[in-house]
Amino acid sequence: MLKKTHTSNTKMRKINCLKKLLMSFVAVAALYSCTETIDTSSRYVFKEETISSYLSKQEIYSEYYDLLGRVPISDMSETTVRQLMAARGNFTCFAPTNDAIHEYLKTLVQDSLIAEPSWSSFTDSTKLDSIRKVIVFNSIIDGGDEVTQLFETANFPVENNSELSIGNLLDSKLTVNYVDNCPDSIYINNDCPIDVINRDIPAINGFVHRIHKVIAPRNVTAAYYLQNILDKQIEGYLVAARVIQACGLMDTLTKVRDEVYEKLYQSGQIPDLIGMTSYGFAEGSIGYAPKHRKYGFTIFAETDAFWRSQGIDPRDPDLLNRLTQWIMDNKQYSETDLHMLNSNDYKSPNNLLHDWITYHILPQKMPANKLAIHHNEYNYFRNNPGNLGIPVYAFYTTYGRRRLFKLYESKASEGVCINRFPVRDLERLGSGDEISCDPDKVGSKILTNDSMAIVNDIENCCIYPIDAPLAYTDEVRDNLQRDRIRFDGMSLCPEIMNNDIRKKAATEERYQHVFIPAKTIYPYTENMVLNDDCKFVYYNAHDYDWCNLDADEMKAVGRFEIMFKLPPVPRRGTYELRYRVLANGNRGVGQIYFGTDPNNLPVADIPMDITVRADGRNTGWEDDTEDQDYNAEVDKRMRNNMKMKGEKSTAKNGNTSSTARHYANREIIRHIIVRQTMDPNETYYLKIKSVLDSDKKEFYMDYLEFVAKEIYDNPEKPEDIW
Repeated sequence: MLKKTHTSNTKMRKINCLKKLLMSFVAVAALYSCTETIDTSSRYVFKEETISSYLSKQEIYSEYYDLLGRVPISDMSETTVRQLMAARGNFTCFAPTNDAIHEYLKTLVQDSLIAEPSWSSFTDSTKLDSIRKVIVFNSIIDGGDEVTQLFETANFPVENNSELSIGNLLDSKLTVNYVDNCPDSIYINNDCPIDVINRDIPAINGFVHRIHKVIAPRNVTAAYYLQNILDKQIEGYLVAARVIQACGLMDTLTKVRDEVYEKLYQSGQIPDLIGMTSYGFAEGSIGYAPKHRKYGFTIFAETDAFWRSQGIDPRDPDLLNRLTQWIMDNKQYSETDLHMLNSNDYKSPNNLLHDWITYHILPQKMPANKLAIHHNEYNYFRNNPGNLGIPVYAFYTTYGRRRLFKLYESKASEGVCINRFPVRDLERLGSGDEISCDPDKVGSKILTNDSMAIVNDIENCCIYPIDAPLAYTDEVRDNLQRDRIRFDGMSLCPEIMNNDIRKKAATEERYQHVFIPAKTIYPYTENMVLNDDCKFVYYNAHDYDWCNLDADEMKAVGRFEIMFKLPPVPRRGTYELRYRVLANGNRGVGQIYFGTDPNNLPVADIPMDITVRADGRNTGWEDDTEDQDYNAEVDKRMRNNMKMKGEKSTAKNGNTSSTARHYANREIIRHIIVRQTMDPNETYYLKIKSVLDSDKKEFYMDYLEFVAKEIYDNPEKPEDIW
């Protein structure tokens, strides 16, 4: 359980501290009682300078300083951002120079928005206010109460195209890029350089970085971006753009945010979970509802240079037929599926080209630093993030026809790969590391550092080039079936990634406890349905030493009923579905249901009681000994009772002696829910329903896994403990 201190005057502090007013400049009226004047009690009274006073004395920022005084912190307040920058807080300010602002005005002339590059050229006051707000709000990050959420350049992410963990005042994430991997050549959003000398300027309420280009808004959709490629015949992703257009996917790629949800949130109809303690959660905590419900996508694409190497001209009028023939000739499909891919309509899911391109798309926007999540895997330590531990991997469901998609990173892979299936040292006393990888199993590497990686130019999408063709072939399906398909509960819900909820690198309570509303309040997640009596909270637990997969967890409290839509299996066969828990006295008892009809799911085994740890029931658990053969016998005994120990791959802060398998007090256990034949063309659902008449008992959720019979019942090679 997350342990955080919290006082009863939290809400009042949020009213009195101006920085808290910027949590959402649009929704501020719904969340806080906004004051019209600055609270002088929140100011520091030291000899050092605030960001505001520092900027006022630098002529090079005179234009920017003027703008700060003209932009209010919200539509509901007369307090300006300049006044905010004179108050207590933890702000990171990317301050554009006068020249940078003048150059930005020139771009507005080029776009025919104004006639001359001057503020006096604006004839529309609304447009003028909007441009001012864009410049100011894009340039400031509010770190809230947490000094750890200040961004010196030394604390920037080290990988190109990685996002800063906190959004700016427009609630948009800024990305960081390095030229030729030089730590001194830093660019924000790819093309806004930070001054080499005038960076990390300390103020008593934050840091100032001088930038030489205005950080412009990212209001271009994926559809707009791809259409521009088509209109101007720009090579790079021209083939991908032509196929996406032909397959009728442009409308989908225009989606940015759920306006209905936004209006409900702003009007206060999407509530926070106040008084979590009364519902059985950690004392003093608040579960904050998401401020947004955004849509997002990630496209992994072969480049036009690759297609030219295959003899295909991106501008060929007969491109679609040429590409379809290439897919057929190179067997970029599964023979199992070919019988249904018989439509000549490119917009049909049963068209071969449509099927091929949708396997290149995930329905969540994934920045480079979240393609593979490193946190608490075996032999990985967060204080040394450049030194990877054992490989990490995650499974997702693709856009379009539902198929499995594996993202994988190891020390040997030299980056994140799609559908890589290496040989690993997975013996009981092994290292867990990758040993080798056959040439036909290396997969497609995601070129996140490539100049063609589009991470910050599109509001609702990331586009990455890949170094090898991507397809859901028979070989990929076979390899996936030989893999243990372990998926974090929150990976099932694209909304959690699209709205920067899952694994957010922030310790503020708003990001630690996220309240997902029930269906009747608003169906926030498509793949997870919650009843009205369910109080569901996602625990982010950033930097906590929890022995959970990715060190986060979900909790449902009350008379809950939760239903998950599960990922597809790769091939028809017999599988185990397993559910991993951490038992203790705060937990509850849930009846599990599993099947294909969400309205009529059959019961799966007896109710799952997670109030008692493994040694308090007849599980067959014994602690590991030095006798590995005996340990294997214990594992078999537990499996006969439909139970398994936790995995060896998850550890508390990477500690190899404190893994989920060896967790203290025998609290971590995997329950085998069902063993049955499953089909890749079926959609399976898992429902958990409380059997206790209590509004305080919780049901803990971490991950599930599909495991094929070829793995768990292999007479030649027993399933590994990792």
